[in-house]
Amino acid sequence: MSRTALRICPLCEATCGLTLTIEGTRVTGARGDRDDVFSKGFICPKGAAFGAVDGDPDRLRAPLVRKDGELREVGWEEAFDAVAAGIRPAVERYGANAVGVVLGNPNVHTMAGALYPPVLLAGLGTRSVFTASTVDQMPKHVSSGLLYGDANAIPVPDLDRTDHLLLIGANPLESNGSLCTAPDFPGRLKALKARGGTLTVIDPRRTRTARLADRHIAIRPGTDALLLAAMARVLFEEDLVDPGALAPHVQGIDELADAVREFTPEAVADACDVDAGTIRVLARELAAAPTAAVYGRIGSCTVPHGTLASWLVDVLAVLTGNLDRPGGSLFPRAATDRTPRPAGPGHGFSLGRWHSRVSRHPEAKGELPLSALAEEIDTATEEGEPIRALIVVGANPVLSAPDGDRLDKALGSLDFMVSVDPYLNETSRHAHVVLPPPPPAQSPHHDFAFNTLAVRNQVRYTRPAVPLEPGRRAETEILARLVLAATGMHGADPSAVDDLVIGQTLGKAVKEPHSPVHGRDPQELAAQLAGVGGPERRLDMMLRLGPYGDGFGVRPDGLSLDRLLAHPHGIDLGPLTSRLPQPLKTRSGKVELLPGPIAEDLPRLREAMTRRPDGLVLVGRRHLRSNNSWMHNVPALTGGSNRCTLQIHPEDAERLAVVDGAPVRVKGAGGEVTAPAEVTDGVRPGVVSLPHGWGHDRPGTRLRHAGADPGVNVNQLLDGSLLDPLSGNAVLNGVPVDVAPAKPAEKASEKPAVEPSVTEKLTALT
Repeated sequence: MSRTALRICPLCEATCGLTLTIEGTRVTGARGDRDDVFSKGFICPKGAAFGAVDGDPDRLRAPLVRKDGELREVGWEEAFDAVAAGIRPAVERYGANAVGVVLGNPNVHTMAGALYPPVLLAGLGTRSVFTASTVDQMPKHVSSGLLYGDANAIPVPDLDRTDHLLLIGANPLESNGSLCTAPDFPGRLKALKARGGTLTVIDPRRTRTARLADRHIAIRPGTDALLLAAMARVLFEEDLVDPGALAPHVQGIDELADAVREFTPEAVADACDVDAGTIRVLARELAAAPTAAVYGRIGSCTVPHGTLASWLVDVLAVLTGNLDRPGGSLFPRAATDRTPRPAGPGHGFSLGRWHSRVSRHPEAKGELPLSALAEEIDTATEEGEPIRALIVVGANPVLSAPDGDRLDKALGSLDFMVSVDPYLNETSRHAHVVLPPPPPAQSPHHDFAFNTLAVRNQVRYTRPAVPLEPGRRAETEILARLVLAATGMHGADPSAVDDLVIGQTLGKAVKEPHSPVHGRDPQELAAQLAGVGGPERRLDMMLRLGPYGDGFGVRPDGLSLDRLLAHPHGIDLGPLTSRLPQPLKTRSGKVELLPGPIAEDLPRLREAMTRRPDGLVLVGRRHLRSNNSWMHNVPALTGGSNRCTLQIHPEDAERLAVVDGAPVRVKGAGGEVTAPAEVTDGVRPGVVSLPHGWGHDRPGTRLRHAGADPGVNVNQLLDGSLLDPLSGNAVLNGVPVDVAPAKPAEKASEKPAVEPSVTEKLTALT
């Protein structure tokens, strides 16, 4: 007999509510939850395929331990014994920094990934931390940290009330939104237009989002910061700067005017390949709109000036009075945020508190560039030990980081590696221990990270839709036991990790004068926590201490886990509201509009005004039916438009004798790949596009469907040397490449010597 159960979709950042159909313990269908307070029934192809993702037969069902060179199934106790025996000796012999930690994108899509990695990092004390952020959104964290004093204080566009939306380097009709949690992003954009608003898209490709726009600007890749700086220059030049109610909370406007003085539309037009008059119109329309929001995403982050572009997105909001304003860009307030502190100066945000060992890359937000992982493993220096052991949680850097071939070899040289992953993929195949989490239907779900980026304040929680299969372990237990094994407490009860966090959190809360539990007994508070197991007790604690919480009885109508469970479709907490100056943690207590590191990086942007690449440049692209490298093993989500092809404009194809559908060779500084050509005017002349996340052709994996149509790894075209210096983010877009028809004998993913022409082009970009 079938039944239904609710589940928040964990397959992208939209966090839509689902209604699952379940036969026994198997998910046989998924539809949108019409009563969900946030998504209201919206569903995309990924959510509709939830059952296929959940039931993928290639998912690992038991831990694997390497014996005599082969990974073999073992019991959980033996697996964690092996973890403890592999990690602790490395720490004790070589020091904490000889143990690296890699955290992948899936961690922000699970409760376990939010709750336990911070404890792991604190317990290990390692500075060798790498995450997906430095091949994605780290520039936005850094710009927010410098502007607001908090790297996680990211304003989001108020999609439902804005009159004018400018998107740059974003394609939310394919991504469903990113750093902007918004179920039914397409519907929200159509509603903007229906109420008379304006949508402008700046993108080198005519994406699905661009086709919906009132105006599409086909910018040259990598020049986003130049165009945005020129728009700021126009606002000053034409006396259109009007911060309005923001004025008391901002410092540095006059200094900013001097800093952008040289970035006139005429000066940047050739580099951007955007007419100066068009740039002026963009600035004037932004200033004239009753309300306006600027939203930049991965296309403007993964470029040589990604932090400057991210900073300028918010600069334009400040100069037009649209920051912290309904209809502009606002700071969400999640239900599990910390107790709001009184407004006032904070500790600020610092960069470069330590550096990587080999190339001396500065840390950002406690992380080193993922691009540097291979050299931190395979290169000896006098600055300390290489990474000898590696903990990888939900990450596949062989495909997601530049020069996967080098990283592939480096991983094979490690003394020990443990991977928490449901698959034996291109990275986890190197592990000595693989710990597989259960399918998502067997896990609880609350969006800790994405609710801090949501376009409407709300809170939702779903318990597991089906019970754990025999022999499975909850992902929360797996990560808790990993913490214990890696930090010298192997064998302790996993609940000890949750008890420790609860005790520390409540111990601090009772000492904070602004806390609702100030002066109370932390043990008495801990005894009041509801929930089944440590993770739910921690969620209850965070809800009760948060901005909407009951304060452990202080506000009877406030949030708690019990109240949330009584609302299975979620609780609507209302539209985003103006919050400044409360979110600011800068030393001045104000928005610091021209921080020192930004000012010091502007000369590099000025030099870019005179550069114009002669040949082709590469950009990535996203498919609606995938999320990075996650879903290529699900037949329902591959095929059709979700293919690994090189998109090239007809003019370039004719010039290079490239034929639609025929194989083409693409060569970059890190190597070369061969992929089918897709001749299309959806990409502008001078630009080619390969999607991210493919390249499932390495031996030793267990991804049968993905391996049958592997595609090629676009990141193999990169050698990892090109980074945004402020954030350490890899430059993935606007990278020079050479393209030619492939010879019949050529195979994909070959790695020849680098041609000087490509090296010279890359050098020019820096």
